[in-house]
Amino acid sequence: MLVRDGADGPEVFLQRRVQGMAFAAGMTVFPGGGVDPSDAQAEIGWAGPDPAWWGRCFGIDAARAQALVCAAVRETFEECGVLLAGPTADTVVSDTAAYRSAREQLERRELSLGEFLSRERLVLRADLLRPWANWITPVVESRRYDTRFFVAVLPRGQRADGATSEAHEVRWCTPAQALDRWRAGLDVLLPPTWSELVALAQYPSTAAILAAEPTIEPIMPVLESDAAGTGLRFPDSTRYFADLPKGSRIRGSQRPN
Repeated sequence: MLVRDGADGPEVFLQRRVQGMAFAAGMTVFPGGGVDPSDAQAEIGWAGPDPAWWGRCFGIDAARAQALVCAAVRETFEECGVLLAGPTADTVVSDTAAYRSAREQLERRELSLGEFLSRERLVLRADLLRPWANWITPVVESRRYDTRFFVAVLPRGQRADGATSEAHEVRWCTPAQALDRWRAGLDVLLPPTWSELVALAQYPSTAAILAAEPTIEPIMPVLESDAAGTGLRFPDSTRYFADLPKGSRIRGSQRPN
């Protein structure tokens, strides 16, 4: 979740995925993607909390935690051109235009994150990221993911864009504006995206977001039936379905009656 301070408070960068995607096609989401095997093998300069610290935050071993952090940095660069790395442990790249070709190579898997950072003599800035949440795709889905959410502030001088094959359109907006668009039926939000937008909306600034220390416990929506109908159940799901635009459907569930 990439955030910045705006005139009306913190803004978050969102993408509407292209219709041809195998998962969450047409949905409005945060930038992200899967861990690549090369992420686990990256030998790079590293600034900030070590992999063991990240592992404790997410309840996993250090090796897997390092791969997740590397994937978060790589996917953020691939999908919106924002690079959480710098020439030294206390600096960050201010303009990523010079790395356009490398970004395309990373997306095509012709170049690994480790190779890129080593070649450009850049240090991965793990200290610019914060651990945020862990959602697991419900069993009713044919494609299942164990997803860790991170948050980071847009580095000064950098610009997030939509130059990725996976996004139909992109926008910056406050979490409240994003939720208003969803209630109006302009965007489709899966429960994890909705839930984290609700969480972000509580904070008055990006500094407050970075200072937050959310409890990270795995959340896996489950399909249940009761007097209200059949639907996915997850924290605050009653509110989600109450506000769900009329006629909307979430795969594997239906709007409660």
